[in-house]
Amino acid sequence: MPAHGPGIDRKALWVVSELGLPTIVKACVSCRSTRHRPTGKIRVNANHKLLDVWLLICCDLCGRTSKIPVHERINVRALDNERLLRFENNDPAMVRRLTMDPALAHKAAYQLDWTGTWQLDTDMPFYDLQREDAAPLEVIVRFELPAPVRVENLLTAGFGLSRPAVRAMVGSGRIRLPLPIDAKAREDFTFLVVTAAPPPPARA
Repeated sequence: MPAHGPGIDRKALWVVSELGLPTIVKACVSCRSTRHRPTGKIRVNANHKLLDVWLLICCDLCGRTSKIPVHERINVRALDNERLLRFENNDPAMVRRLTMDPALAHKAAYQLDWTGTWQLDTDMPFYDLQREDAAPLEVIVRFELPAPVRVENLLTAGFGLSRPAVRAMVGSGRIRLPLPIDAKAREDFTFLVVTAAPPPPARA
């Protein structure tokens, strides 16, 4: 499906905006909790020309601080100087990026819980999708954070319709998606809403 539909003048922007950082789900060695939050600090340990870099996290229940390895035994020359300075200065943007990094979570064998981290903001007035003569619409979905959000949840929240209604419109071709409705999106995409096809003429 093309990113932009021919002859569609009406557009809307939906933004998956950030409400907070995801919870880091890993077992605490001091208690039974599995919920951790970033402390806002990054520890850098130098051993001659080799560096270890850790993201520091805190158990929600007992408060124990744990370390998530970001770089281990890496040569200092292998790190960009600006990146190293951001590590050493506990740069908030770097802490945010590391906390949200699914690749780091996979590498360190923990999960990210994105519950309550996002909301959907739309810039368009009420759009009656259930009207068959509703004007065609192009919707641009942008992500402020890489939260995996089911496409169906975006559609129900954006249009204020039930899941069965949204699924029926996807099935009929009213809503044209570039990915399956059950898929989880975490990156920008565009979809189309088209005018319903007229019913076939009745036979004489």
